[in-house]
Amino acid sequence: MFTDNVSIVLSGEAGQGLKTIESLCMTLLQKSGYNAFLAKEFMSRVRGGNNTTEIRVSSQKVYAFSDKIDILIVLGPDAIDRVAKRLAPGTFILGEKAHIDAKYAELGCMICPLEIEAGLKELGGTIYANNLINGLLCKLFSAEQDVANALISAQFKAKGEEVIAKNLSAFQKGMTMAEALPIKISIAKDPLVLKQAALSGTDAIGIGAIAGGCNFIASYPMSPSTGVLTYLAQKGREYGIVVEQAEDEIAAINMSLGAWYTGARGMVTTSGGGFALMTEGVSLAGCLESPAVIHLAQRPGPATGLPTRTEQGDLNLALYAGHGDFPRVIYAPGTLQDGILLTHKAFDVADRFQVPVFLLTDQYYLDSVGITDKMDLAKLPVEHHFIKTGPDYLRYKLTPSGLSPRGIPGNGDGLVCLDSDEHDESGRITEDAEMRTAMVDKRLKKLAEYIDVEPEIIGSPNYTTLVVGWGSTYGPICEALKLIGRDDIAFAYFKQVYPVPKIAQQLLAKAKTRILVENNATGQFGNLLKMETMSDFHKRILKYNGMQFSVEELVEQIMGAIK
Repeated sequence: MFTDNVSIVLSGEAGQGLKTIESLCMTLLQKSGYNAFLAKEFMSRVRGGNNTTEIRVSSQKVYAFSDKIDILIVLGPDAIDRVAKRLAPGTFILGEKAHIDAKYAELGCMICPLEIEAGLKELGGTIYANNLINGLLCKLFSAEQDVANALISAQFKAKGEEVIAKNLSAFQKGMTMAEALPIKISIAKDPLVLKQAALSGTDAIGIGAIAGGCNFIASYPMSPSTGVLTYLAQKGREYGIVVEQAEDEIAAINMSLGAWYTGARGMVTTSGGGFALMTEGVSLAGCLESPAVIHLAQRPGPATGLPTRTEQGDLNLALYAGHGDFPRVIYAPGTLQDGILLTHKAFDVADRFQVPVFLLTDQYYLDSVGITDKMDLAKLPVEHHFIKTGPDYLRYKLTPSGLSPRGIPGNGDGLVCLDSDEHDESGRITEDAEMRTAMVDKRLKKLAEYIDVEPEIIGSPNYTTLVVGWGSTYGPICEALKLIGRDDIAFAYFKQVYPVPKIAQQLLAKAKTRILVENNATGQFGNLLKMETMSDFHKRILKYNGMQFSVEELVEQIMGAIK
């Protein structure tokens, strides 16, 4: 019997309906009061191949990927091989008997044949297998069947009553099949979860953008960033957001800068190869002193690399993109709440300091689904920082803070003149050497009054060992340290990776042993910290095979580093 936690993996081809299972199952678990977390791993193809989804359910908060598989549900003939190394004696394997090789029984796995094809034949075939599996899971978790029925009815409403009825029938067949399984799950529910919501990382970035006053987004589709574009498109009418699928990334970022020029709050969402085309636009923002919010969803490179996998490989790209010297800010959320809060903050900081602000995420963060507290967006105000101009308005007025008053065309009597060439205070082209120096100095001191988002210290404040991570490594590091259970270890979670927070040097110097955890090959953030603080790491735990860290491997490697 599973009484504390359980890890369920669904494995099948693209096009077999895994997404339908994922979306309904996580909402159903949340509305039934379960702590749950879902992580996806999929191949770069529309049909075929092999994709997997892991759903973890626990009596405590859970927010990380685990190697362990307690229950494997196979939806096709080639669904086991890629996860075979994660199986162990006692793992339950569910699926058509023809899809499960007898060798897995010899390894000690518990084989549970399901007659899915035969059971769905009268309904029209395995197109309804996804909701059969949902019914099976609903029964195993004693989840709320009425809620499931309502969710299915709403999901297929546009397809008519007959389709709804067949999906509900498939769901009921799955519940009936579950009654015969030798699997008992009795995991404690958490009443607080009923007041929370199931969100993906993509949802969090989209919600944060709306909270930040985003009313324009221009982007060219590129996985894994496209979800943010489609999310805001779905919310466009409700929140007054103009959504433009641009002809390319160059056009997208220039459209966004144009939106900011007219007083809108613009955003672009892209991935590594697409952002490479945007770098001239980033430099243009630096020269124009235009706000910009750039969501950079990382995936493994170089070039097309692994387009549907995960990696933290683009920090250097965001840090050094654009020719010339100008300031920028880079955030990297690791939790759903931080995804909302930092995206909201990105719009305010971009507007207030007239700089590009980056949101660095990755495929693992965006496509995972977790359960988090609902937020009152009314408590996240939108504050505009442009002025009404007078007849003597100077767009690039030299000021002690380096911040010039930002005017909007038509909002006052002044002329708002911008130029991508070096310019004087009025915005007119100049080649005067003294003015050039003054303008560079002005731009570089704009963040002097910026207040850092300081790293969060999780664990003992009296640590001797400090684990450092950023962005999506948050969940697995937190859970790994909880399992290790030592009171001399802490985790420094950096959600602002640039500028390097001023307190970083003090935090690193305090530790006798420093361990870096990054999803890239060279330790990009570790190198940045070393350059800025002169503190190096005693151990670098790096992963760059396209997969996220699992809790188990971090426990092993962190313990190895300590020893």
